[in-house]
Amino acid sequence: MNLANLPGFLAPLGKDSEKSLLTYLLEWAYTTDAKRIGVMYILFAAVCGVIGMILSIMIRAELATPGLDLMTDDLYMTLPGMHASAMIFFFIIPMYAGFANLIMPIQCGAPDMAFPRLNNAAFWLLPPAAIFAFSSYIVSTAPQFGWTAYPPLSNSVYSPQLGADLWLVGLIIVGTSSTMGAVNFLSTAFNMRCKGMTLFQLPLFTWAVIVMSFLVLASTPVLTSALIMLNLERLFPETFYFFAPEGGGDPILYQHLFWFYSHPAVYIMILPGFGMVSEIFQTFSRKPIFGYHVMVWSMVGIAVLGFIVWAHHMFTSGIGLYVRMAFMFLTMLIAVPTGIKIFSWLGTLWGGSLSFKTPMLFALGFLAMFTIGGLSGVVLASAAVDTQLHDTYYVVAHIHYVLVAGSVMTLFAGWYYWWPKATGRMYNERLGQIHFWGTTVFLNVTFFVQHYLGVQGMPRRYADYDPDFALGNLISSYGSFALAAVQIVFFINMFISFRSGERVGDNPWKDGTSLEWTIASPPDHHQFHHPPEWIPVERHHGDHHAPAAAE
Repeated sequence: MNLANLPGFLAPLGKDSEKSLLTYLLEWAYTTDAKRIGVMYILFAAVCGVIGMILSIMIRAELATPGLDLMTDDLYMTLPGMHASAMIFFFIIPMYAGFANLIMPIQCGAPDMAFPRLNNAAFWLLPPAAIFAFSSYIVSTAPQFGWTAYPPLSNSVYSPQLGADLWLVGLIIVGTSSTMGAVNFLSTAFNMRCKGMTLFQLPLFTWAVIVMSFLVLASTPVLTSALIMLNLERLFPETFYFFAPEGGGDPILYQHLFWFYSHPAVYIMILPGFGMVSEIFQTFSRKPIFGYHVMVWSMVGIAVLGFIVWAHHMFTSGIGLYVRMAFMFLTMLIAVPTGIKIFSWLGTLWGGSLSFKTPMLFALGFLAMFTIGGLSGVVLASAAVDTQLHDTYYVVAHIHYVLVAGSVMTLFAGWYYWWPKATGRMYNERLGQIHFWGTTVFLNVTFFVQHYLGVQGMPRRYADYDPDFALGNLISSYGSFALAAVQIVFFINMFISFRSGERVGDNPWKDGTSLEWTIASPPDHHQFHHPPEWIPVERHHGDHHAPAAAE
């Protein structure tokens, strides 16, 4: 490939078109350009997502029929935790960070991130973190205590393997990276907006990144602290007793610390998706968002309530009755701001001139299936029901409808939506629609039946099960194999598009109104040749064509 032919920020720096491939790659490694850092986040997350998908296929292959058919019980017990770690900490969260780096500074008219070198450092913490976490399969036995790492299962007595320590170190590094990124996003949005743009004129994706960053700053240090405490207790069992009862520690303390992070983490992994689909619904319905201010405050409400519902994960841990009642009420209350967002999206679609391109299809698919995940969450909000369904496949179905039908569907929607802007080339629409329909159908085949398995009493994290659950598991396993196979269409589409896709202009969707649609596709190294000035305009239905900005 002739590097000189690469357009925009993808091209080598300077006028020297004869640079070697090694020099070009080093430019990317040392870059402080937020767009390039965003691309590296996205590529890293995509690789980890494939690893996580392989682990999930291994899980479903073993569970396709009763009995231990393909692996030992010890190997199987490592898979659920490592799969969850790969998808949560190394796929979804870094992928959103990639989109935030790629799009958010342009949307608010900033020339780059507030702290470019910190931005580069935050990314380069992730590869060694992943190496630490996944190398546990090579240098030792991977941890068998799941992604929650509850003591006493995770202490040095029950889990003495080195792999557990490596996993803990990897997650501590990930938390450090996320915190550094959050500081950068907030500083950029608050201090580097273009002239004339107020906070309540920011696009909703940028608002979603702001709220997500507040969540990260407030919650991630709590998890990092808990993991450091757990690691110290493992390494020096005769010195530290944070969670070990024999030395005065309390294992329930770890659960409180863990879930104080991990419930807001659900919104860390979905709020940027809310922002993405809000942008997409506006563009492909040719209408401004219905209830912009309400949408912003509902995101803030979700963030605030997300911090005070963590103990609904602990209804079976022995906490007091009145504490359970309070958290049950608060958990049901959090459905209100989420419901507001759903009705706002429906109000945007109502009466719009809809265009069912691939980004719009994925956004609509998210809207339908995330609602299923939300409704099953309301079911689990009841302490009495949760006690019966705790640690069953109903919980597995719920979390996958939130994170796969929620986060992953929005990531695909955002990928297709901003792909022409990032590369300057259009994807194949037919392949994109095949990818959407295959993903939607087989996602439901895989996970919907798990609700029934959970109600029947099928426990999660078991390598073997009663033959009464065989049919449901067989359906779920076949669905997962097909779901994984459909993703090949996505990679083929992106490869063909990058090599020979149709070149596009600045605003390939014609109706994009935020600042990223006012500059070249792909953007130049310095996205704005002159500092942009935001010109607020009153937009009405049918008046949704020209971006409201001028350089």
